[in-house]
Amino acid sequence: MGATQFICPSKERIGISECLSACPNAMRCMGKPTLEAVANSVKDRGLGSKYSVTELISGTREVYLKKTTDYAIDPQDQIFAMHGTAVHSICEKHSSSFTLTEVRLSNDTYTGQIDAYGDLLGNGKKILLDYKVTSSFKAAMALGYYKVDEPTGEVYKTGAKKGQPKTRKVFKTGGVKHILEWAIQINAYRMLLEEHNFKVDDMHIQMYVRDYSLRIAAERNVEKPIYLIKVNKISDIWIKRYFAIKKRRLEEAMASGVLPDFCSKRESWSGRKCQDYCNVYEACRQDYTEQLSNQDSLTNAA
Repeated sequence: MGATQFICPSKERIGISECLSACPNAMRCMGKPTLEAVANSVKDRGLGSKYSVTELISGTREVYLKKTTDYAIDPQDQIFAMHGTAVHSICEKHSSSFTLTEVRLSNDTYTGQIDAYGDLLGNGKKILLDYKVTSSFKAAMALGYYKVDEPTGEVYKTGAKKGQPKTRKVFKTGGVKHILEWAIQINAYRMLLEEHNFKVDDMHIQMYVRDYSLRIAAERNVEKPIYLIKVNKISDIWIKRYFAIKKRRLEEAMASGVLPDFCSKRESWSGRKCQDYCNVYEACRQDYTEQLSNQDSLTNAA
């Protein structure tokens, strides 16, 4: 079970192993090494009873379907995710012997891979650093940027708004930083380090903004390729309860074979993730369609 097919540019589907063995088209859509890297990136790691932090943060329904159904992926959609892997590899190669990089730790509830830990900012503190490759939109949200209407001092002289003051959109800083999932993740990693006797003084997200040089990024007030965001500590009790609940839900679903409830509003990005970014959307939608069909049958029978 898992990702078993690639979606070709023609929208036709082909088994991943079949594609890697011999492309049915006159020429591949991308280099074979890239396709092999994509195939490797979507493998289920098979960690047994230990689920990863990222799996448990995701919607339980999504993770369950990824582990119990075969699904297809478009290699083009995986490239940005691979950028993150490349960033990790580059940083790991240039880390000193006094820095922990790409180390996987685990406890009774979850397992997680530490991107970097040590005196990373030159301030003598033990820093836990997590790398994120993201878009300028998400970067602006994470930085707490927001737009407000600011009066220009002029008024409309004609039209339906005649006499009303003119405004312009202005970026402000200091808004809510939308980094909850990242904060939960890095706090889980902090707890792993502390449980293995590594002191953590501070936590930071290092964002790599992939489209920082585009005009749309400038319009969002994002002008640099890298930003550091300090993450505050979340209660250990809260983190333990959160992951214990998510683990229990996933384990119960895997044991019973009963499809979990739909992802929450946060987990599905208010529905935006479902159709455009979720690899198991078709399996989820099929089950939903079957539920509606069964409900209609019961209603008609009554």
